[in-house]
Amino acid sequence: MNILLCTLGASWAVIPEIFGWLAPDKLPLYAHHPDRKRLDEVRRAHALRSPDELWICTTEGQKTVASLDKLRAWWALIDAPMPLRIWTAAGTDQLATQSECDHVRELTLRSVMAASERVGNGGQLVVSLAGGRKTMSADLQWAGSVFGASAWLHVVGPEPLPGALFTAAPETFCQALPAEVAAGVTPLIAGTGQRSELLDIELDGQRIALAHFPLPLAAPHCAWPLPPAGPTLSREIQRRERESGQLLGNFLSQIAQTEHHENWRSLYRLPPAQIESLRHTRLAPEHREALIALPKADLHRHLGGSLSRAAQLEVGQAVADALSPAERRKALDLVGPLLRQTTVWDWDWPRPLMAEGPRMRAACTAMLLTEASPAQLDSNVYAPGEARIALKSKHRRGFSAYERPGELSGSAVLGHPSALAPYAAALVAQSRAEGLLYTELRGSPHKYWPDDPGSFVCALQQALQAAGANNPVDALSPRFGFIWILDRRYPEQMQATIECAVAARKRAPDFVLGLDLAGDEGTHSPQALAPYFIPAFRECMPITIHAGEGESADNIWQAAYHLHADRIGHGLSLADNPSLAMRFRDRGICLELCPTSNLEVVGFRDPAQASETTGLPAYPLRQFLDAGLPFTLCTDNPGISRTTLADEYLAAARLSANPISLWEALALIKQGFTHAFLSAGARETLLKAADRQILGALLAGKLAGTGAAQPLR
Repeated sequence: MNILLCTLGASWAVIPEIFGWLAPDKLPLYAHHPDRKRLDEVRRAHALRSPDELWICTTEGQKTVASLDKLRAWWALIDAPMPLRIWTAAGTDQLATQSECDHVRELTLRSVMAASERVGNGGQLVVSLAGGRKTMSADLQWAGSVFGASAWLHVVGPEPLPGALFTAAPETFCQALPAEVAAGVTPLIAGTGQRSELLDIELDGQRIALAHFPLPLAAPHCAWPLPPAGPTLSREIQRRERESGQLLGNFLSQIAQTEHHENWRSLYRLPPAQIESLRHTRLAPEHREALIALPKADLHRHLGGSLSRAAQLEVGQAVADALSPAERRKALDLVGPLLRQTTVWDWDWPRPLMAEGPRMRAACTAMLLTEASPAQLDSNVYAPGEARIALKSKHRRGFSAYERPGELSGSAVLGHPSALAPYAAALVAQSRAEGLLYTELRGSPHKYWPDDPGSFVCALQQALQAAGANNPVDALSPRFGFIWILDRRYPEQMQATIECAVAARKRAPDFVLGLDLAGDEGTHSPQALAPYFIPAFRECMPITIHAGEGESADNIWQAAYHLHADRIGHGLSLADNPSLAMRFRDRGICLELCPTSNLEVVGFRDPAQASETTGLPAYPLRQFLDAGLPFTLCTDNPGISRTTLADEYLAAARLSANPISLWEALALIKQGFTHAFLSAGARETLLKAADRQILGALLAGKLAGTGAAQPLR
């Protein structure tokens, strides 16, 4: 919607003169103008569009009535396929009194406000200062500067005007003017106006909007009386202009008092209208592409569960190509029974392969990936058959049913050195596709290369760099760090594994970031394993602990107090211990929530799967958010759950008891960077880089114009 809004006095012809220049497709008034080329260039340079509606604001004096009669006669003659809307200030005449001037000023302000709302974000409002008394032009210019206008238009000409223009009848302006007559009229742009951000600040429970300062839509004429009582738009705008500095400060202060997590620094410099839009628009599926484009950090992504099926096949092919003939024959002998089997494989089929050692297991996995049919892989690995909801409690195989799709990735192939290059390339490509600026991978090198796990870490770092990651001179290069996973099921290996991890951190301090404790929480408590962690404590290694994923909050308490955890993987049962939750908030201990895997492993109510999740508990995300708990959203095993980090944000919004706003989603994205296991300097550099990219995306409208975005309820 594009609107041309004009004031009008006795000189009605200025409106056809403005209209003809702005809409040559509807009225070729300047076709013979001696300076037509330049006039056309000016219009194109300012991207001015042909209007869809013509609005007029004026008085009701005798001269104005005569002027309106000629204007309507001209409008009928050109038969423009668009509305002509006319507002008159009821009871006014020649603006000879203060009350008349106040009345017209109020009408002008309200009409410009109404036009601004009607054109919306994608439309264009143009105002003409050429008609009416000087006070009317001044009021219109003020309104355009407050509410914004793509251009303020005027017309100039010689004094005195050519007689053909001075005495022109409506018929004169229905077609191209003769060259000598057209030369007496020159349209020009007198300025532009940007919408004032003061309009969008709520003051005394009120915003500057048509809902608070109404004006009926003229259809086609409206004689508007000045309301006898109540606030006027003119005084409200003047008040805001007087108190501008305090208003903006109070607005930002109010946001700071009501939000639970600090947002990106640059966002507080956005216009209040954009801030309010972000705060009151719910995160929804139509924002997926915008989420992908934003820089993000994933702090809980398992190395072995990252790859898609297509990437696994590429890695398997690389390993198969690197096998010696003898290795290939042995591997085929070992997996031959599975390849020839027409029924579903025995559930424990991976176990015999694991017994062959990491390198031969990788060879066997490569043969399965390259030789098994898609149907065999689907039925035995990727799609075990049952719905992937609450697997830990509802599936007869428990947690192993969740891990099943990862049987041909991770430890299964990483035991062979030839897997590293394609594996790393797939990780980098995946990171770029998901918009990940920073990722903390976690894995168990002592399971991949048991004879030299430290060298595995260094080889992985080099493979990632060769694939384009961790480039210090490329701000858009994906950054990766590594967290070493300890398995709580094998305490007898804990001391040696931690010593390997500490040594690897010394070899690659910018890559080996910290330790994780994973495995069945029911086997060994964090408190019982605490003595093994002393070497890591002495090296001040950051610690994250898998805890509270379907188990009691006591495991989370032990992880925090006995293992000095900086972060907790999942931590869902923290909702059951409010005192501990407040301690986490006060100490800044971050939870790594993984909505899709939490749904698959533990089970929560999901509106998208209502029948399958009836009776399951509510996901605690909104509870954590409202409590101000530090947490970030992560993917866990994106290859297993077939998800991306952007999809995790959408899953979180879907599972949450109350909507998540775009503003809250951006704050959660920041949490991912804030709680990264990096030095303060490296983290600040990353935060600033992400801040710039997010501001750029917002200024480019990446989170706007998504059409079906829903307001918060």
